[in-house]
Amino acid sequence: MEILAQLWLPILVSTVVVFFASFLAWMVIPHHKKDIKVLPDEKALTGHLGTLNLAPGMYMWPHCATNEEMNSEEFKARMESGPWGSLNVIGTKPSFVRNLVLVFLFYIVVSIFVGYITSLARPAGAPWIAVFRVAGAVGVLGYCAGAIPGAIFFSKPGRFVLTDLIDGVVYGLLTGAVFAWLWPGAEAAVG
Repeated sequence: MEILAQLWLPILVSTVVVFFASFLAWMVIPHHKKDIKVLPDEKALTGHLGTLNLAPGMYMWPHCATNEEMNSEEFKARMESGPWGSLNVIGTKPSFVRNLVLVFLFYIVVSIFVGYITSLARPAGAPWIAVFRVAGAVGVLGYCAGAIPGAIFFSKPGRFVLTDLIDGVVYGLLTGAVFAWLWPGAEAAVG
């Protein structure tokens, strides 16, 4: 726990750096522009969805409630014919500020784990590259790996997954570089 207290600066700086990199990735660099498509008739779809009074949650179709229904000929026919999809109903108007705060908190959590795991593998004063290797690998893992099972099971488009993974690798390497730069005793290791 003492090492985590010494790592407050790299934790905070890496969080801010990744937060800014995320802003650049989503708002400035055009690689996410084609990840989310525009509906051909959004008004008609949202009008119909409004009549269904859907509770917040994730919906998939075709879907069934029981094993018996899953084995029915009707469900099998729906699975064969399609269409297939998922819908996430959030229930309340999205809050950009709330989302920014939550994603910032997520970045802090990732940086805390990067600091903790790197502190187990590298002592104070370890060489820059030795710290970067561990912190960068843990950062990439923290920003990339967790999203993959959800992308597989919920059929996120390959392009969306790829651009998210590219972002995750960049965020992880930036995190690794910040930790290596601000690692306790780094001056002693350089000099």
